[in-house]
Amino acid sequence: MEVMIIGGGIGGLTLALSLHRVGIASRVFEAAPQIQAVGVGVSLLPHCTKVLGGLGLNDALADVAVTTTTTSFFNRFGQYVHSEKTGRHAGYEWPQFQVHRGDLQMILLRACQERLGADRIVTGHRCTGFTQGAGSVTAHFADPSGAPLEPHTADALIACDGLHSVVRKQLHPDEGEPVYSGVNMWRGVTRWKPYFDGATYVRGGWLTPGKMVIYPIRKALDENGLQLINWVAEVTTPKYERRDWNRKGRLEDFIDVFDDWHFDWLDVPAMIRAADSLLEFPMVDQDPLPWWTQGRVTLLGDAAHPMVPRGSNGAGQAILDAHAMAEAMAAERDVEQALQRYEAVRRPATTNIVLTNRVMPPDAILKEVYERTNDQPFQLIEDVISHEELMAISDGYKRVAGYDHASLAG
Repeated sequence: MEVMIIGGGIGGLTLALSLHRVGIASRVFEAAPQIQAVGVGVSLLPHCTKVLGGLGLNDALADVAVTTTTTSFFNRFGQYVHSEKTGRHAGYEWPQFQVHRGDLQMILLRACQERLGADRIVTGHRCTGFTQGAGSVTAHFADPSGAPLEPHTADALIACDGLHSVVRKQLHPDEGEPVYSGVNMWRGVTRWKPYFDGATYVRGGWLTPGKMVIYPIRKALDENGLQLINWVAEVTTPKYERRDWNRKGRLEDFIDVFDDWHFDWLDVPAMIRAADSLLEFPMVDQDPLPWWTQGRVTLLGDAAHPMVPRGSNGAGQAILDAHAMAEAMAAERDVEQALQRYEAVRRPATTNIVLTNRVMPPDAILKEVYERTNDQPFQLIEDVISHEELMAISDGYKRVAGYDHASLAG
């Protein structure tokens, strides 16, 4: 059996390694002329590092990533709301990593080249569509200039071609437009001095007027001990542009919301202004599809379930998809039945996350505090909300996303 993987991102490369682990050959086709270390931060929660650890990658990740110790919540006045330990510090068998997306992708790429062979990663091949025959599927390609390339035939085609998936469009040509949440997002990375213990994931404020997610993704960069800090600014606004992970952002479009966020542990506007790069992305998703699979073709990652980028679920759910796909193919050698088996596991789970992120995201703790205080400073957090209520909100989202202790014990 040979599987054709469309897209050499995190989902596609993880799938190639997962299939190799169970003895199934694959070939990855990537549209870009070469796979490069681009992007900003990615959070890998224990359900992801369980999969990546099973692929023998956690030691390499630990060398380049920040191993997170704590997640902490603050209001927009810098007042402490809640914190909890993460990864192994919270009793999980697996760590939580905060890592540059490019570092993660390069680790996956090198592992694919070493285990599968460099010839199994084919760049400069943009998929333009597919056709199915008796017992096989053929993908059609164009080069970066748009000129047609030789088609490729395999036993199965797995579309890992992202938000603008050509394969998804062929399967569902009448799908509606993306659903905008009313929140726009700006992302950046900044060389900055460590805050707290240098390994804390911070969520602060709320969407009106604005919220921040801040975490380090590379350890000491030089003799001065600076880290690379990833930050995400989320602001409620009716204005947004078409979704594009690489769209350049403008500081003047959002900085006024955070200009007074000067805390004793972090000067937020100064950190934002010092960013190495600045990207803009609307917080959008798609209504969940009624099906992913047609014969020998199915979807994975953002191609299958675009979701509002909250809760570390973008790359994370693609990694879980890849693991489930390999498990299904190892258990069921009939290709069409294997793809249906994969979808039966992953489509309900990701549908639940897409819908939950719309109404009860992982930082709903901050929403609750914002509403109970009417966006005003408080004297004691215990007078606003109990520790038990805070943990119930947090634990509820972990169960939905699949990284609660009970889910990972299996």
